[in-house]
Amino acid sequence: MANYRRNIVPGGSFFFTVNLADRRSHLLTDKIASLRSAYRVVAQRHPFITEAVVVLPDHLHCIWTLPPGDRDFATRWRLIKTEFSKHITVGERRSSSRVAKAERGIWQRRYWEHTLRDRVFEAHCNYIHFNPLKHGHVTRVSAWPFSSFKKFVQAGVYPSDWGGGAQEEDADHGER
Repeated sequence: MANYRRNIVPGGSFFFTVNLADRRSHLLTDKIASLRSAYRVVAQRHPFITEAVVVLPDHLHCIWTLPPGDRDFATRWRLIKTEFSKHITVGERRSSSRVAKAERGIWQRRYWEHTLRDRVFEAHCNYIHFNPLKHGHVTRVSAWPFSSFKKFVQAGVYPSDWGGGAQEEDADHGER
């Protein structure tokens, strides 16, 4: 069994990339209500603050801040994935190892995470909000409906035309 090294900081802020097993799927946006419900259910039992988020058809990026003294983001992700999967009709392709372990084949088993520090927080928020444009889903950042971008505009962090349609320098964060 792999021994993953994680920089676990109680009460810390973390950047996550979480992928579906089938990267051609549109399940996350097609079933956005189920994803939002799963997120809400878990956050009620295991609180955390979502600082920024974007949900794309096959993956999502977010920044969470955990409560002081709490460092258990792994349980939260396990529960979100499980809760979401309960609302998805069985029928996805599963590997023999997933069948043997009675696992669904909706999510990639792992996720990408790292601890954030103040100086990189803004860069990760920018990466999150620019992602739908980067992947060609929209021609303006403001047009993507599954993002915290509009909340950032309302808070005065971004102008409403931030990101526009111009190519921005591609930050080296998240998925490759």
